[in-house]
Order: sequence, then structure tokens, then C-alpha cells
Amino acid sequence: MFDDTSPASASLVPPLDLSTLLGAIPELVWTAQPDGRVDYVNVRYCRLLQASFEQIQDSGWRQFVHPEDLERTLARRQHSFETGEPYETEYRLRDGQTGTYCWFLARALPVRDTAGQITHWFGISTDIEKQKRREEALRQSQERTHALMASNIIGIIVAEGEEILDANDTFLRMTGYSREDLLQRKMNWVDMTSPEDLDRTRQAHLELARYQSMKPYEKEYVCKDGSYLPVLVGGAILPHDPAQSIYFVLDNSARKELEQRKENFLSMASHELKTPLTTVKMCIQLAKTRLVKQGHHEVAAVLSMTEGSVKLLERLVKELLDGSKIQAGKLEYVQEPVDLEALLSEVAEYVQQVSATHTIVARGTAPCTLIGDKGRLEQVFANLICNAITYSPSATTIEIDRRVSSETVTVSVRDHGVGIPQELHEKIFERFYRISDLSQRAVPGLGMGLYIVAEIVRHHGGMIQVESEVGKGSTFHVTLPLKRLTSGVTFSSEVERERKR
Repeated sequence: MFDDTSPASASLVPPLDLSTLLGAIPELVWTAQPDGRVDYVNVRYCRLLQASFEQIQDSGWRQFVHPEDLERTLARRQHSFETGEPYETEYRLRDGQTGTYCWFLARALPVRDTAGQITHWFGISTDIEKQKRREEALRQSQERTHALMASNIIGIIVAEGEEILDANDTFLRMTGYSREDLLQRKMNWVDMTSPEDLDRTRQAHLELARYQSMKPYEKEYVCKDGSYLPVLVGGAILPHDPAQSIYFVLDNSARKELEQRKENFLSMASHELKTPLTTVKMCIQLAKTRLVKQGHHEVAAVLSMTEGSVKLLERLVKELLDGSKIQAGKLEYVQEPVDLEALLSEVAEYVQQVSATHTIVARGTAPCTLIGDKGRLEQVFANLICNAITYSPSATTIEIDRRVSSETVTVSVRDHGVGIPQELHEKIFERFYRISDLSQRAVPGLGMGLYIVAEIVRHHGGMIQVESEVGKGSTFHVTLPLKRLTSGVTFSSEVERERKR
């Protein structure tokens, strides 16, 4: 490892114990003469480069430096040798075994004699590859953060407690606040949340504190001018400061406006179709009556089939109208005492009259009176029974079970049909969602029935659940509270919200 051909080199050879020590440390150690000629490298240096001392000496080490770093490294090295200043620089060295480059921090100090003359240089190169990777990852993260904060689509805020500490320009533009308002701490998410959404927002913050992140949810912000901005919000706890959270806000007003237009269209179309359908149905009934009296039974039978199609269309229109009212919060309910036992009997009898394919079997009793809207509750159970018939074409019975407790009554409607996959149990109550018959048989309807049923049950303070397995049928459980009649005769599901746009 040492050049013993010159007295100067020999005088710099460390004692054996020092050489062993230098060969054992993880850093790359080297020494050089005052002019920069390398005259010693430790064993680890040779192992990394997979080269002998002779290959490294006389500037042979340069071939192992990354081409992008070589000119800068040589310039810094030469400057130190000329001025006698300590030498420090970063560069990449090639691993002789893998061919990859790793970052090293090289430092060298001049060793002087009593006269102050430099006798040689002592240098150490430390592997800083991991540090460089961390720095690069941090740099990229900062670039991504900067790009995200500069987004003109997503509003971003950082909050601690109820106070908004920072926000990007997009969020300020969305809500009408200024950077000065932010610096003066005039922005508080509680004050900026519409009263109707405050409970849901607090619930989301509790979820955030527990799980370190929150599922995106819809809410409305109160802008600086008092208008309301519909948004979609998601958030996460900042890992470096658990007291602070970052929130991503997406302007939801365009989608809300589109939904409102769609609801307005559906509501208008439903209203416009309702009157002519009623007229058509009356004319068919009148014509059918006269044809029967005149003995034209075959023609009357055709009209009966037409009447059935009109009734189906009438039901679909009614579902559209009810769905639009639910979305607008305007589906009205009448409060009145309801004999549930009588109501179920009437519904079962009516559906049995129009269904020749299934037998409706009632089990148990429900001798109770609850407070609710009789017409809407009839709609719930008629829909569930008809739904059971539709999705059990190969079965012959529909079963109704009833159970009464001191506080609630539960009505279960069971079929022996195609069943519902477990992963769809939640989705079937969504608006316009329809389950395809596993036999690919065409099933009529708009996917509104169960959505309307769930909303009616919810507004009666109850809940609806489904138990089902593919190929083994489904059972829908409707549980309703036994409540006392409150003052007044009607109530509305409309949510009172002052829209200041």
C-alpha cells in the first residue's frame, strides 16, 4: 500500500498499529504530499474502488469520481493545495464491484512542521449516501408541497384547534378572505362552517384525531361576504406536529348546481307527466267499462293490459317525484295514529290481489299503534313486498314476520329469491342503484324504491336492515319506534337552510 522507493514516502508511513487502526475504520482514509500526490490509502479505500494502491496513486483516483463532480472536485482540491486552506467537498465515487456511485464528504487538513511548512495532507472521506437520499427525498417532498400549495384547483388550509394558521391562495379566493385576514387570525373553521354542517364537521374532526386522517365529506363554508360555498373536504394530521392538521378543500358548487338542475328537471317532468297519465288512465277505465257492457270482452282485455302499463308508468313517475322531493328536503309527512296490524293486512291483501304468482304469508302479530304517516308507511311495506316478488321469480311465497317490544315494532319481509351479494348491502339503498338479476332477467324500475323506503323509515325515526345471501333470498327488517303524538298535525322533512348566495 505504501511507496517505499522514496525517503519522503517512507517517513510518512504510519506505524503498524496505526495502519491497522486506519484500515479498520469505516471512512476512506488517505494522505498526500504537499503537492497533492497521494502516498497512502487505507484498505477500505481500495476495497470500495476494487483497485490497488498503485492504480489510485498519481491521480488514478480521478477515474472513480463521477464525471459531473470531477471538475468541481479538482478545482477545490487544487485551491487547498495552493493556499494551504483545509479541504472540504462532496462528490460521488464509483463502487468498483457494483458500478454504482455513492456520495462522500471529503475533508483534508494540512499537517505542518514547527516552521509552519506543510509536510503532508491528511484526508478522510465519509459515506453520506443515506444523508443525500434523505435530502433529495425532502427536496422532492418540498417541491410537491409547494406545487400542491400553488394549486389553483384545490384549496389547502393548515389548522390548529379551531384556528386556521395557513392557507393557499386558492382557498382564500374560494372563500373571499385575504392574506391579511389570515395573518390577523380572522379565519376560524367553526365560524366559517354553516350551522347545519357544524355537527358533521365536529364529528369529522373527532375522526381525524382518532385515525390521523378523515374520509372526505361534504359541507358548506360561510364565505367572507356571507354566501355559502359547497365543498368536499378531506384532511390528515401533520406527522411533524400532531397538534396541527392539513385539509384539502375542493369546490363542489358546480356539481351541486348540476345536481340541482337535474332535480329540477326530474321534478318538473314528473309533475308534467302526472296529469296526462291520470287522464289516460280514466279514459281507459271508461272505455273498458263501455266495451264490457257492449260485449267486446277481447278488446276490454287488451285495454286492461294497457291499463297495467299505465299504472306501472304512473308508479315510476311517482317514484321520480318522491325522489326529487326527498333530495330537496320537501317530502311531507302527516302525523296520525296508525294501526300497524290493520295497515299490514291492507297492504298484504292489496298486493295479493295484483299478484297471482306468489302467496303472502303473515306470521306473528303487531297489535300496536304508532305515530306516523299511514300513506307513507303503506308505501314502505308495499314496496318491500313487491320488491320481494320481483326478485324471487322461482319462489312461490313471501313471508311477513312481526315483533313488538315495549319501545319498538319490527316488521320483516322475506323472500326466497336470487339474494343480494354482501358487498352490495349498503349500496341498494342509494338513489338510482339497481341490482341486476343474477339470471340476467330484465327487471323493471328506476332503482328508486329502496331509496325512498329508507328515507321514509329514517324520517319516522326507524331503521332498515337487510340480511341476504346469494341464492338464498333476502330479508328486510324495518324497525319503527312507538312514539307519542306530538302537537300539530303535519310535519315536513324540509331542512330549513338560509341560502345566501
